[in-house]
Amino acid sequence: MKKLIVLAIAALGLYSCQQPTKIAFVDNSELVNEYQEKKDLEETMKIKIEKFQKKNDSIGRAFQMEVQDAQIKAAKMSKSNQDQLMQQLQQKQGMLQQQYQVEENAIKQESQSLNDSLLSKIKKYVAEYGKTNGYDYILGKNEYVGTVYYGKEETNVTKELLEALNKKYAEEKK
Repeated sequence: MKKLIVLAIAALGLYSCQQPTKIAFVDNSELVNEYQEKKDLEETMKIKIEKFQKKNDSIGRAFQMEVQDAQIKAAKMSKSNQDQLMQQLQQKQGMLQQQYQVEENAIKQESQSLNDSLLSKIKKYVAEYGKTNGYDYILGKNEYVGTVYYGKEETNVTKELLEALNKKYAEEKK
């Protein structure tokens, strides 16, 4: 009986010594959108898209001039030669549109791949941050959807995580 009482007291002692669960939350939108690496990637992609658009505008203008020249030439041609010329122009237009689609899809895929990689990097860092700082849970919050509808501001670690992420990125960038 004494052993049972001693065991109960020991169990009670261990139970009372347990630390409370340490929980924090992070605003996912702010963390991702204010992360400097994301801003840098957006700028890089913006430049690529602008180059792509300029190139395609130039190709489009050149093709329009070619069509205008062909219309002038076509006025002096027989009907069968006009049809053949128009068919060639339509084929060329189809090839240009196909090339445009291929390049546009490549840019979209690159952007998606970079975003996926960035999100993976952020998730990994949040997990490391949680372990390093003794958190049992770090929950995610979004503007409209999320698992956190309310949290005390002192449990919001978004700014600390963002500063740490940006610092780490700056060091990696050097």
